[in-house]
Amino acid sequence: MLNRHARGFFTALFTPLARWLLKIGVSPDAVTVIGTAGVVVGALVFYPLGQLWWGTLFITAFIFSDVLDGIMARLRDTGGRWGNFLDSTLDRIADGALFAGVAIWFFTGGADHAIAVAAMLCLVLGMVVSYARSKAESLGFTANVGIAERAERLVSVLVVTGFTGLGLPPVVLLATLGLLALASLITIIQRVATVHRQAFAESAASD
Repeated sequence: MLNRHARGFFTALFTPLARWLLKIGVSPDAVTVIGTAGVVVGALVFYPLGQLWWGTLFITAFIFSDVLDGIMARLRDTGGRWGNFLDSTLDRIADGALFAGVAIWFFTGGADHAIAVAAMLCLVLGMVVSYARSKAESLGFTANVGIAERAERLVSVLVVTGFTGLGLPPVVLLATLGLLALASLITIIQRVATVHRQAFAESAASD
């Protein structure tokens, strides 16, 4: 939902920057790699040190590269399977680093194992959400359904983690992660059910 409603706004916002970067010779792939590296540094350096607010600001500065590289690829008319593969692969790395950074802090200095476990659940279930869709598409099915899209997961965890660093009660972060884990689980079930229906309809049609 967030992806659909925000796409037009962010495209208009970042198109001038995308044009300038292309003009000076920066490629969409370079933006993808640099953006992922920034998210990983913010999540695995700032968060484990307990710098939840500054880590979130650092990550936010890089996370919009996921929008910027797509705009650049469309402007240069170089979007294709390679760019899609690179972007999706590095997205999984960034997502894993984000939840891992939260888990590391709360397993150590943050001393809240419930939050740490919830973060790890979000990490694992989020990966399965992505895998279910990619595997379905590789088999010729569609699985673009579910209530836990990537944008919603990222915005939720970043906003609440950042404000936790400013004094928001940790229980709010725990509740947010718990809801994200539940939403991811529901999304997995929705995608499995969707592919199951398509597979059986295909089988019935071939009989």
